[in-house]
Amino acid sequence: MGSFSMWHWLIVLAIVLLLFGRGKIPELMGDVAKGIKSFKKGMTDDEAADTASKTVDHKADETK
Repeated sequence: MGSFSMWHWLIVLAIVLLLFGRGKIPELMGDVAKGIKSFKKGMTDDEAADTASKTVDHKADETK
């Protein structure tokens, strides 16, 4: 019950290959990589927008 033997891993690998096929797994990994890249780009765009919106010119009141 502790660890899996080599036969367990071979059976799991065979089931995954039957479900997804040989060509589908690289496509899924490519989609995951594209998602990570777009997430990182979005995070840097948000940080750039935050720093740009934080620059505010303060003017002294001249009503005194």
